Amino acid sequence: MEHKQKTKVIAAVATIIILIGIGTVVYHEMERWNYIESFYFSVISLTTIGYGDLYPTTDASRLFTAFYVLAGVATVFAALGIIGSEYITNREKQVIAVMKKMKLAEERQKNKKLSQYK
Repeated sequence: MEHKQKTKVIAAVATIIILIGIGTVVYHEMERWNYIESFYFSVISLTTIGYGDLYPTTDASRLFTAFYVLAGVATVFAALGIIGSEYITNREKQVIAVMKKMKLAEERQKNKKLSQYK
């Protein structure tokens, strides 16, 4: 993977980690949930799963959740799109390289057979 691609992926992963970290800390403080519950709620909120087993109970945490989800969901999905796109681009390059090697080997084999008949 090229430096530019790595930078994009690292930035996307860092963005997701930061968003989840912010949510975890805020919910821990506002809702008095433990860190595991806060982390869990942040992840299920940002991925739009929302099981409903945990939910904000104060007006302040509901307000935070509204903005957190509005900004966070779009940001997380954009970051996941970047990660997925870079992965696919990298795999395409690998497949093309393998195909070139196979074609080269095939041509060598073909030339070898032709040279036997001369």
